Amino acid sequence: MAKIAVVYHSGFGHTKKAAEAIIKGIQNIKGAEATLLSVEQFGEKDEANWAILNEADGILFGAPTYMGSVSAQYKTFIDAAAKCWFKQAWKDKIAGGFTNSGSYSGDKFNSLIQLFTNSMQHGMIWVSLGLPPGGDGKSYNGPEVVNRMGSFSGLMTQAFNESPEVVPGPGDLKTAVLFGERFATITDQFARGRK
Repeated sequence: MAKIAVVYHSGFGHTKKAAEAIIKGIQNIKGAEATLLSVEQFGEKDEANWAILNEADGILFGAPTYMGSVSAQYKTFIDAAAKCWFKQAWKDKIAGGFTNSGSYSGDKFNSLIQLFTNSMQHGMIWVSLGLPPGGDGKSYNGPEVVNRMGSFSGLMTQAFNESPEVVPGPGDLKTAVLFGERFATITDQFARGRK
């Protein structure tokens, strides 16, 4: 069984909504087990949550994009994870990333690059979104379209600064589910291969 942790920060609820959709996708894959953790659950005395990450076969990192970068709260988590880096606790684990911003761009790619770079420093193996732009490679128009952001490096969702009860929209959430399924499938392949 592949153990997967999804670690996120969500200032207003949009990134959490994407994380929950990813969890649904992971749970769609037989042999995958998912744990959802907020960065607020990681402090000096939260060794049990650090142990979940250290024992996971794959970790998905998710942060909102604020002012062209991951949130400060997520950066605090990244810095605290240096103790895992010193032990090489995440080396050869599967990694991936997701982000949300208010606007279509919001410089989300920069946030994914930050998550990717941190994963590379830990010696992890990155999983791309694996979907063509527009889901079918033809259509980008409408909130129901899969991968309407046209991302390749990870999941991007968009909120227009509306309530998380409304956004991310159905296409973004379907994309999140598909990303969760892809991530779980690849992580399970690696986990079975290691055994």
